[in-house]
Amino acid sequence: MLKNRRRIVLLFICFLIFIQAVYYVFTLRGKTIQVKIINSPTTSLNERKTDIEKLFAYVIKNSTIINNASASNESIRGVNSFAEGTFAISINFTKPDPVEYSSLPICNFFISNNDSSVYKVAFNKTIYSLNVIEQHHGTDLHLGGHYFPKTCQAQQRLAIIVCYRNRLLHLKLFLDNIHPFLKQQKLDYTIFIVNQHGNEKFNRAALFNVGYIEAMKLYSFDCFIFHDVDLVPEDLRNLYRCGEQPRHMSVAVDKFNYRLLYSTLFGGVTAFSISDFVSANGYPTVYWGWGGEDDDMYQRVVRKLKKKIVRYPMEIARYKMIRSFNHTSSVVNPDRHAILYSKYNYDHDGINSTTYKLHGVTFYKLFTLVNVTLTEESFEQIRLRLNIKRREPRRLKPQKKKA
Repeated sequence: MLKNRRRIVLLFICFLIFIQAVYYVFTLRGKTIQVKIINSPTTSLNERKTDIEKLFAYVIKNSTIINNASASNESIRGVNSFAEGTFAISINFTKPDPVEYSSLPICNFFISNNDSSVYKVAFNKTIYSLNVIEQHHGTDLHLGGHYFPKTCQAQQRLAIIVCYRNRLLHLKLFLDNIHPFLKQQKLDYTIFIVNQHGNEKFNRAALFNVGYIEAMKLYSFDCFIFHDVDLVPEDLRNLYRCGEQPRHMSVAVDKFNYRLLYSTLFGGVTAFSISDFVSANGYPTVYWGWGGEDDDMYQRVVRKLKKKIVRYPMEIARYKMIRSFNHTSSVVNPDRHAILYSKYNYDHDGINSTTYKLHGVTFYKLFTLVNVTLTEESFEQIRLRLNIKRREPRRLKPQKKKA
């Protein structure tokens, strides 16, 4: 009888050890992995020729296709991370404690001084490594590039969506300048970098939709600002918030002598409440290469939302455009006007038609990286899907022969 009891106790102890071992393995898998690489304070000129792909660590990861009937389980060789910077393989998105946060007073950013020079933002043009930029601004940032004030309650939850491909120097300057700007406005914000892989033509608008879809999986954002990586605000009075109407933020850019190029311009930096963005069905997905998507989005606001865009005064909505660093722009889309002026049904293209292969979401200290591949459509496929009529070439009237 005593022997049987000893055996039972021994088996119970072995079972407890086994449970602890299993728990250890699974919790270890979920722990944050930090990567630190020693870099010089500034970036060398040789890095300008470095393609962003060379700075990535490649991993095998399952892919997922969004908005399709079934998910793809095909294993792919996808980009996982930057070689610089602190990141987490697996971690929950950090959110404010709802009980404590709701007890705080509402954040207010007061504009009380009429002297515009008080609100002018100095542009830091030195290019640092991501590690050094983390040292500049990362002490109060949560992984994923998420910041929220500790002493007051932000009025909105802001997602800044930046579409991206091979523009590392622009990204470093953007991050080093935008984080202090946003913190001063006492915002609850997160920066999302949506990176397009593959050889397909760049599709800026589709990447904005991807950013929206992936951001909403993490947090209950209610304001979205869609931002070019080469634009940096110059005035703190340019509030990064959403209102009742979509806002064109980048009104006056230094490259264009701080003037609005045309009255319906709606590119560069734009702000949407979540209700407006969803009602517009997001950005179009049919513009591959350069041009067309911003004018299309303007038409969605006017025709589908039945609203007008608003702008801050030109002396406030000022931006600096970061120089090109020999960046090659996308090829101009020759079919952009045929699509834009076709007046196709916006219900048939936008968020609900955004299809992509997700390679992973990585939480960096300075931003959340969303790696995707898009499936390019030909103009003929787009024309058939949206029922765009083919334009017949103009027939020249026969000229009368001179007598």
